Amino acid sequence: MQIQLSDKFTYKKLLRFTFPSIIMMVFTSIYYVVDGFFVSNFAGKDAFAAVNFIIPLAMILGCVGFMFGTCGGALIAKTMGEGDKQKANQIFSLVVYVSIILSIVLTVVGLVVLRPVAKLLGAEGQLLADSITYGRILIIAIPAYVLQYEFQCLFATAQKPTLGLVITILAGVTNIALDAIFVAVLKWGLSGAAAATAISQCVGGVVPLIYFACPNKSLLRLTKARWDFRALAKTCANGSSELMTNISMSIVSMLYNVQLLKYIGQDGISAYGVLMYVNMIFLAVFIGYSVGCAPIISYNYGAKNQAELKATQKKSLVIIGVSAIFMFGTALLLAKPLSVLYVGYDQGLLDLTLHAFKIFSFSFLFAGFAIFFSSFFTALNDGVTSAIISFLRTLVFQALAVMLFPLIWEVDGIWISIVVAEIMAVVVSLVFYWLKRKRYGY
Repeated sequence: MQIQLSDKFTYKKLLRFTFPSIIMMVFTSIYYVVDGFFVSNFAGKDAFAAVNFIIPLAMILGCVGFMFGTCGGALIAKTMGEGDKQKANQIFSLVVYVSIILSIVLTVVGLVVLRPVAKLLGAEGQLLADSITYGRILIIAIPAYVLQYEFQCLFATAQKPTLGLVITILAGVTNIALDAIFVAVLKWGLSGAAAATAISQCVGGVVPLIYFACPNKSLLRLTKARWDFRALAKTCANGSSELMTNISMSIVSMLYNVQLLKYIGQDGISAYGVLMYVNMIFLAVFIGYSVGCAPIISYNYGAKNQAELKATQKKSLVIIGVSAIFMFGTALLLAKPLSVLYVGYDQGLLDLTLHAFKIFSFSFLFAGFAIFFSSFFTALNDGVTSAIISFLRTLVFQALAVMLFPLIWEVDGIWISIVVAEIMAVVVSLVFYWLKRKRYGY
């Protein structure tokens, strides 16, 4: 039986509803993880460093899809909760069309700034050449990347999370298969890895576009859009937190690369890359849960069902807490196997990665709470509060820490910085959570 946004959610029903969103986010994260594995083992650690060096730029350009998906979804779900389904479809269509136009513009911008940005971050020689080779192909596929991120969120709003999951898995399997063929068999190296990712993103972005453009059984369908500046502005304003989160994470990754290049060299970037792959997958679980849960919160907020709103957020905090402990233990347990999988061919690089893992793993105890609180306020259409939490967590705290802590603890200071930043973000989130409790009735 299909779960409705208007249902009363138990733990079991909440997990069933959010599970597809979690898997979708995890499979999206796997793209770069799989690229990294094949590049590292079949093209070498220098090419592996280039992949990790330039990925943040592509993620910055594509993150508008997450902004339109999460925050457009929040407004659409709220509108449906108020009983206006026609307006909800108009807002859905407007959001999708605007995101397509914007993604094309971002593709052009990305191709222009690719080389200057790589040089600015310190790339030169072979690292610069490899970064441009990999980055240029990824950037060409930015429109598909934006749509994929966007529809991953909107499938939950359309009450079709399982269909979204199927499409995302199909895209992920496509990426894995093509990486194996292009990189391991045909030996196309960085170009092959980038092409595999670009093609799989087209599967994840274009197939949902066709689905929503045709008659379907979901709550949403692409129609003739009605220009609604107020709805678009509200989506962008409310989505500033998600946009800031993704941009800030990418900027901070660039800062990490700059610092590691300074203190260790390219081996530092490679070690950080392994940590980021694990980080991508683990945080994807928290993000996926928060995205999947957001339509429920938005719907009940729009329907003024405070009892269900309160119950949903309490259950969510318990789920996040249990998951955080599990992920911390899993990270420590799998540190060596995962490190060997990526950099086992170089003992020095392996030792560096294992040492970093032991420190970095503590961040998983805290990250999920800040991610959920930011998404929670977005779902309540309180974009300002969500943006402040995201801005402090992903940019201010991490940037300050990664610039200052190495002055005291050198390389260890780089690994410690993420842990401290996550702790500070949780503290700030709890302050806002307490201050806003009466306003929203949770």
